[in-house]
Amino acid sequence: MTLLVNEIFYSIQGESLSAGIPCVFVRLTGCNLRCSYCDTPYAYDEGTKMAITEILKEVAAFRCPVVEITGGEPLLQNNTPLLIQSLLEDGYEVLLETNGSIDIGLVDDRCIKIVDIKCPTSGESHKNNLYNLNRLNAVDQIKFVIGDREDFRYAQKIVKTIQSEFPRSHILFSPVFGKMQPEKLARWILDENMNVRLHLALQKIIWPDQPRGV
Repeated sequence: MTLLVNEIFYSIQGESLSAGIPCVFVRLTGCNLRCSYCDTPYAYDEGTKMAITEILKEVAAFRCPVVEITGGEPLLQNNTPLLIQSLLEDGYEVLLETNGSIDIGLVDDRCIKIVDIKCPTSGESHKNNLYNLNRLNAVDQIKFVIGDREDFRYAQKIVKTIQSEFPRSHILFSPVFGKMQPEKLARWILDENMNVRLHLALQKIIWPDQPRGV
């Protein structure tokens, strides 16, 4: 069983409720979207074929209990759910960052799924699989990357459709880095009395000039 892997690296969690803790990242190759603000275009095509056993061995070398599977779009590869299951069985806390266009029901419920709902400025909002909102469990997270007021309004409408039992503290509103000022988004959240979490991309604050491996 193999996967096409772009990079495996050890860094600080930046874009989830686990922000700030050490984490091993397995970035898989390939993406079916081309978001306007994408910061990992090198993951579209670059990669090395690796057996799942090889990936597990490389991850284990970092001696870190938290692993995130990211991309690109990890669920484009058929063996991604098997990799996630293998990591879970080895005792890791596993996070999956997905662009929200592919059925997350393929993934083990023990995995923490971070579902990125695309807003209009991404240029890809028409590809959201909104059925995923009904596949979430209480440990999962929903992320909206906000670039302007239209994006904010779009996210507001989507939030209203999310099942009421889903934790509102797991709904993340993040400004497009370098385009949307965090204080502006914070003010909109407060003015609209929204029960969501303002979230900043921590790795971009720590390493603003490092293009990959963070």
